[in-house]
Amino acid sequence: MKKKVARKLLIVMAKEPVPGQVKTRLFPQVSPQEAAHLYLCFLHDTMKEMSALEGIDLAIAYTPGRAGETFASIALKGFLLFAQHGKDLGERLCNIFMEKLGKGYDAVSIINSDSPDLPRSLVVESFRLLSDHADVVFGPCDDGGYYLIGMKKICPELFRGISWSMGNVLSKSLEIARKSGIKTALLPPWNDIDTFQDLLTFFNKYKKLPQGRHWAGKKTFLFLSGLEKFKMMYGCT
Repeated sequence: MKKKVARKLLIVMAKEPVPGQVKTRLFPQVSPQEAAHLYLCFLHDTMKEMSALEGIDLAIAYTPGRAGETFASIALKGFLLFAQHGKDLGERLCNIFMEKLGKGYDAVSIINSDSPDLPRSLVVESFRLLSDHADVVFGPCDDGGYYLIGMKKICPELFRGISWSMGNVLSKSLEIARKSGIKTALLPPWNDIDTFQDLLTFFNKYKKLPQGRHWAGKKTFLFLSGLEKFKMMYGCT
């Protein structure tokens, strides 16, 4: 008998790159226009890296709902598009898992769009952990949140009573999972980019890499290299 191939889906959570509405914690060191362009680079880097995944369907869940045409113009080939629905992040995540797992996917992983250098190997590992023993997989960030959450069964309790702007999102989620008997697994930590210090850390991490080859996050790095503030700070040419 032919072995059944698991259906897997990776979803990128994304905002419309409008000046003044994305990456606002970078102000005033980065202008609203620069921040919007920077976020667009985040999206391109994330899509390019994840487009090389094999045997995994790809999608972008965007907000606001009217941004469909914007994302149709910037999405890479192979990415399905759909709007997020819900009054807060928890409700939007829960609705996505309910819909996609309910449509026959065996496992769904969702990543943010604030980690342009996130390697696709971590996404592959999330699905391996889900197929092995975990009900839910988290990818921890240094700020107390997570860059990835994956599920093979819907666990709506993980999205209730969470203060999404606080620094204890992951610890609270793990506590809920433990009390509910949900089997969890953790990926290696990875940082997202929210603050100007995060940008500096990212830039310093990659400034010595060769420019003649592709690497995850390269488009973001090249854009930063062209900003006047980075030229003055690092002597970029």
